[in-house]
Parts: sequence; structure tokens; C-alpha cells
Amino acid sequence: MQGTAGYVPEHEAPAELWPPRFKAAIFDFDGTISDTASLWQRVDEAFLGSRGHAVPEDYARKMSTLGFEAGARYTIERFGLHDSVQEICDEWNAMGRALYRDEARLLPGVREYVQALRDRGVRIALATTNDPDVLNSMRGIDMDSLFDVRVHGKDVPVPKTKPDIYLEAARRVGVAPRECIVFEDLVAGIRSASGAGMLTCGVVSNDPTQDVKEVRAAADLLLWDWRDIRLS
Repeated sequence: MQGTAGYVPEHEAPAELWPPRFKAAIFDFDGTISDTASLWQRVDEAFLGSRGHAVPEDYARKMSTLGFEAGARYTIERFGLHDSVQEICDEWNAMGRALYRDEARLLPGVREYVQALRDRGVRIALATTNDPDVLNSMRGIDMDSLFDVRVHGKDVPVPKTKPDIYLEAARRVGVAPRECIVFEDLVAGIRSASGAGMLTCGVVSNDPTQDVKEVRAAADLLLWDWRDIRLS
């Protein structure tokens, strides 16, 4: 079974991904199972542009490891803004909801792989710094049907440079870290999950801030496209 008919793989998926050799799979959202980098770029451009600032080249990369509140504090300090953390979070949420509602979609092959894992008894968790209000707004993705548990940045208010969010996801599904795999496009997240004893799979994304060489070096496994996983 393949995620999209007619797809011709250019890369071979790691054998460890199918059949599964783990009891729980923990997925990041943005850039990993949904191509949303361009949506947040539009949010950044609109938000900072309205305050007279261009978006620095390193801004998206830094923000990707932070939750909304930590990201707001970082933005206030970096640009000398007078907004409160709550005001910025509310503005980001409103803009994010508007874009995600109609434009966010799962990457091809994701839904098929998740369902195949479920059929094998693998527990499925989400670990994302994104806000639940944004993800709950999506018309094209039913998050509750995908995941057994969801852990958001506001649940674990530390950046992904620390493994807390992945460990909390493992705790909620009742699986030891060493029996979990983490799918992540961020090098910082890959490194912290690996340091916590989890198997890691770096996912190549369309995010221009991603360095594939760094991802390859940090992760145990590398996945170029979800449709590369042969579910047979």
C-alpha cells in the first residue's frame, strides 16, 4: 500500500520503520507531517511587518523550537516590542487559525502510515510546540482521529532543546522512552529525544531553514518522503 497512487520513490525508507520495531510513535506536526512552513512565514511577515521589522533569516529557525509563550517573550526581547506576551500569543493564534483552517493538510502518505501503525497496536502521540487552538481549527485534518494523545507547547513550557515534551508524550501513552520512536524535522528536537534514549527519525521537510546534513547526522534514521515507506 502506498500513500499516493503513481508515486515513484527516489529514496529507500529505513527498514526499521516497517514493520514497526517500537511500541509508540511520537510525531512532530509542522514540517514533519504537514508542510506549514510557508504559513508561519506569512504570519511572521505580517506580524513583524506591521511593527516595522523585516523577518531576520534566523528568526524562523529559532522560533521553531519554542512554544507560543516562549516565542513571544523572545520576540519582545529581540525587537524591543511593547506588546504583552498574551497580546502576541492572541494575535499569532488568530492569524494561525485563519491560515490553518483552510490550508493545512497532511503530507501524502502520513495518514496511511499512522493507520498501519495503529493496526499493529502501536500507540500514536503528537508532540508539538504549536497551539491546540490553531490545530483544532483545521478543516482538512481531524487530529483526534490521528493521535491517542496530544502534547502541546503550552502543556510543557520548555523548548524542544530539552526532551520534556517527548518524555511527556511517552508517559501519556504508557510506553518507556527506549520503546518509542520520534519523528521530527528539527535538529534540536532530534538531539534532545535521542539524548532521552528514544529512537529518532529525521524527516526531510520543505522548510528552507532545515539543514538536511545536520538532520542526517543527528538522527538514527532519515526519511525523505512518507510515501517511501512500503506498507506491505
